[in-house]
Amino acid sequence: MAQLGEHVSRLTWTRSQVEAAQRDGLMRLLTHAAEHSPFHRERLSGLRASEVELSDLASLPVMSKAEMMASFDDVLTDRRLTLSVAETALASTAAEPVPILGRYVAQASGGSSGQRGVFVFDRPAKAGFILSIMRGLMAKLTESGGPRPGGLRFAMVAAASAVHPTAAAAAETAGHGIPVTIVSVPVTLPWGELIDRLNATGLHILGGYPSVLIRLAGEQRAGRLNLTPAMIVSTSESLLPHVRDALTKAFRAPVVDTFACTEGLVGSSDPGSSVLSFNSDLCITELVDEHNRPVQAGCPSAKILLTNLYNWTQPLIRYELPDVFVAEPAPEGAGRLRARVQGRADDVLRYPGVTLHPHVIRSVLVQSRQIADYQVRQTPSGIDLDVLPAGPAGLAGPIAQDELVRRLRDQLARAGLSDPEVGLRVVSKLDRQPDSGKLSRFVPLGAR
Repeated sequence: MAQLGEHVSRLTWTRSQVEAAQRDGLMRLLTHAAEHSPFHRERLSGLRASEVELSDLASLPVMSKAEMMASFDDVLTDRRLTLSVAETALASTAAEPVPILGRYVAQASGGSSGQRGVFVFDRPAKAGFILSIMRGLMAKLTESGGPRPGGLRFAMVAAASAVHPTAAAAAETAGHGIPVTIVSVPVTLPWGELIDRLNATGLHILGGYPSVLIRLAGEQRAGRLNLTPAMIVSTSESLLPHVRDALTKAFRAPVVDTFACTEGLVGSSDPGSSVLSFNSDLCITELVDEHNRPVQAGCPSAKILLTNLYNWTQPLIRYELPDVFVAEPAPEGAGRLRARVQGRADDVLRYPGVTLHPHVIRSVLVQSRQIADYQVRQTPSGIDLDVLPAGPAGLAGPIAQDELVRRLRDQLARAGLSDPEVGLRVVSKLDRQPDSGKLSRFVPLGAR
């Protein structure tokens, strides 16, 4: 809270101000990493951190999640910390993060379609992460006349365990004078109980995963949910245009899209916009192709390389994230990265000689009002599809299912698959990641 005002002012920083913060942050991060992390000491040997420029970053080695996890203990800058210590804390985490050595917390991400990652924060780093998320909301509250008397109630429908930031936020922000009370509503609750809890929250802001919010929009239209939020906040999954439209109409509220990864990068959009502005004063983000070469504004990246300037406990320097970003031209003098997030590169399904973009399948599924949500699992010769019906009838009729399978086969064949097979199941719920509760809509062959 002591830093909040200064961080809100950073939202209007010019490009020169952001670059000055990045240059200073990079020098200090590299100096600390080289002195205290055996992993980075070897990788940064010969570099004079005190003389580094932003243009020098591209000459440093890229860091993958596999490398980080394999050398986890040596990446950390406090020699008392180990992966075993972090995993022990994560294993005992429930609704609140478990302190490590009295000053650290650990959180985890991934594990559904790729390797799980573990991340350790000290108090300044955790404050930096929370401020990156909260300052945009605080700025919007100030513009609209300031926080309401008694504060705002923000219901977050997301993870059940505080190993994931969406669940940890309620505990981390409680009792510190923050004018927003975050109420955690675990997505893993029985559906009827989840609806009852939301109706009882008296919320002002509704947040959560788009895959859950779209189902809540249906409950709102049906009258089983009776919410009057001033804002909808989408997080952690791709917000598709038809989902944004459905949320806006059902709740009669503007939708803000957000991106917040446990690695430290945070971005949010203006209400109704699909362009996100990121915390570039605290993170350097490189949009690159598959060979780590920069891509131009307007071109989708194959991935991004993240350098987190505020987490000195676990330095992430040119760390690979498989997210597809498309940079937008910044307003004259503006300093923060503005980009559209198109999803994750690992959502692409690869067959011998054929690369299948999720849009090939999604373009068929989004045309049916009968489908509330779905999950696609790659098979050797096609896909298996789990479909969550939008209503009591849903896809119960065999004709609707047969027609959907036929259209999907035609679409896959046009995309290059020879004689594709499509399996279809109508289900009452979709499998979610055990830690975060997020939905992986596209699961490649062999993924966990």
